[in-house]
Amino acid sequence: MNEELSPLDCLLPSGKQRIGLIILNQPVDRDYLHALWSKALLTACADGAANHLYNITAGEKDSFLPDYISGDFDSITAEVRDFFADKVDAIVTLGGLGGRFDQVMATVETLHHALPMTQLPLLVIQETSLAYLLRPGTHRLGVNTGLEGDWCGLIPVGGPCLTTTSGLKWNLNNQVLEFGKLVSTSNTYEPVSPGAPRKCVTVNTDRPLLWSMGIHKEGGCWQTPSP
Repeated sequence: MNEELSPLDCLLPSGKQRIGLIILNQPVDRDYLHALWSKALLTACADGAANHLYNITAGEKDSFLPDYISGDFDSITAEVRDFFADKVDAIVTLGGLGGRFDQVMATVETLHHALPMTQLPLLVIQETSLAYLLRPGTHRLGVNTGLEGDWCGLIPVGGPCLTTTSGLKWNLNNQVLEFGKLVSTSNTYEPVSPGAPRKCVTVNTDRPLLWSMGIHKEGGCWQTPSP
């Protein structure tokens, strides 16, 4: 079983994840940017994302200088990639889940391409949604940060997935998720007693499986208080 991962830990000031941050060419959320940039060990902009970063950081541009601006990331050597991979817990992409549906699907397809390139968790965050492509195997997902929304789901993008879960309201027991048969959308977490911590979600899958979850954005404890 893989080590527990709390997908929304990256947004918490007290979060312990060491992340690499990739910004895509879509509108950038200022709150998410500040929360993620402050702890990112590596920052990159994909093409026109540099324009969004430049515009949203007026008056403080010198504090938001990305390590890379590239379209295909071919400037990073294997040595440098391995160096950073040893010091980063997750790669977070800010943007990629909004706007045109075909581009959202392109984001998901890119996650599949990236699986053989790195063993790091690959997270995509935009607005009130997070997507995380799970590798084949067993995963423990921490969902007790206080930032989790009410919904979550498991989407078999790429092919049928034999899946078993725990910690969800509607768990799967060695069932096949497949388009045209069964897809776990609009799921939620196993109810707990008031004041009790929420249990980890465990997911076992035999093929890459997309985990999605809601983010409770309004009034989130990761936000900087207004003066």
